[in-house]
Amino acid sequence: MIDTGGVNLKKELTPLLLWGLGVGYVISGMYFGWNLGLKEGGTLGMAIATFFSIILYTFFSFSYAELACAIPKAGGVFDYALHAFGKEVGFIAGIVQMIEFIFAPPAIALGIAAYFNLFFPAIPVIWIAIIVYILFTGLNIYGIKAAASFELLITMVAVIELLIFTAVTLPHFKTDHLQQNAFPNGWSGVLAAIPFAIWFFLGIEGLANVAEETKNPQKDISRGFGSSIFTLVVLCILIFISSIGVGGWQTIVYKNGHDGVTSDSPLPLAMATVVGHESWLFHMLLTIGIFGLIASFHGLILASGRSTYEFGKSGFGPRILGRIHSKFKTPALALLVNMGIGILAILTNKTGEIITLSVLGAVTLYMIALFSLFKLRKTEASMHRPYVVPFFPWIPGIALTIAMIALIAIVYFNAKLALIYLAILAISFISFKFFPLHTLKI
Repeated sequence: MIDTGGVNLKKELTPLLLWGLGVGYVISGMYFGWNLGLKEGGTLGMAIATFFSIILYTFFSFSYAELACAIPKAGGVFDYALHAFGKEVGFIAGIVQMIEFIFAPPAIALGIAAYFNLFFPAIPVIWIAIIVYILFTGLNIYGIKAAASFELLITMVAVIELLIFTAVTLPHFKTDHLQQNAFPNGWSGVLAAIPFAIWFFLGIEGLANVAEETKNPQKDISRGFGSSIFTLVVLCILIFISSIGVGGWQTIVYKNGHDGVTSDSPLPLAMATVVGHESWLFHMLLTIGIFGLIASFHGLILASGRSTYEFGKSGFGPRILGRIHSKFKTPALALLVNMGIGILAILTNKTGEIITLSVLGAVTLYMIALFSLFKLRKTEASMHRPYVVPFFPWIPGIALTIAMIALIAIVYFNAKLALIYLAILAISFISFKFFPLHTLKI
């Protein structure tokens, strides 16, 4: 049964589990999705976009950790913006966070399905994605400790697999491969590649959403952000160089060379170039590579459930979303609602568009969070801050500048998706102002 109140989230997360979650949220970005940016920018264009993405996420993580330690609530940016700017901006922050976290999992589910489809080509990709979605929503409903422990295990396996991939491919690296058609669309290609460079790291902010379930959030959240972003930056650089260096960027973008059909499994394509399709190393990559995708998929389902839960609990959406399962102490209904929306996105079978929509929510989230940081530093200077971002205001200021440029570029190159995104925000805000769902007797 679902409890109607008086039941709280369990505090069971340790620094090691937080590292597992932080890396796990993101690690699928190393396995797929980022390669689609090569189609836009080539090696050099994608490298430039990735360089600024690394700066954005490193500086943003330091900044966001200050907010998460000072206000350790499951709502993340929703709670920070609510505290800094009031309910209207808080509502928008909650919606953009939900857009990021709700649309990222279906994109990853399609990536998981693409890997499974290489083993079982007779099973449609969409059906595999839906089945995986249902299974991992169930695990998240079962309990936070089980979910986080599973996340740690598969994250460690996924990291080891990426290191094995690098060890196998780097000896075959050739500088000439990086130089092949390296800048096909000039600087416009750099801007068009931004959503996919951001996809490399999208989701690490989900650590803030498990603050209420962390044993010592004031200390451990900042440690989780720091250790996670360091691990991810190292992996990003290794994967970028080793996968492109074995055969050029076209090899890991297109399924059959240059036929125009893009792939959601770039690392197997790179590995096949080195060892062939029949090698045990190739099959090991396919088998273990699925763990990396599952790590992010599972972790983002966890984070999205907490985001939606806090939104309902605070009365900004249907209050039923803010209820906790009395037995498992997890936001079961929030997780189920998110799953329903995610399955609808899967049915479109458009990975690139789903990624871009999630990135639009993420970049907006970063901007609102950073504006909240500046506002709270000014209006609540005496607030207890167990962790303080270094070199303020430069680090959050640089992160905010990059985020604003990224948002403009994404909107310019994805006008139709941007309109859909704005429509979701507008309809949600109008509903909030004039037809408040939280007043429904449910």
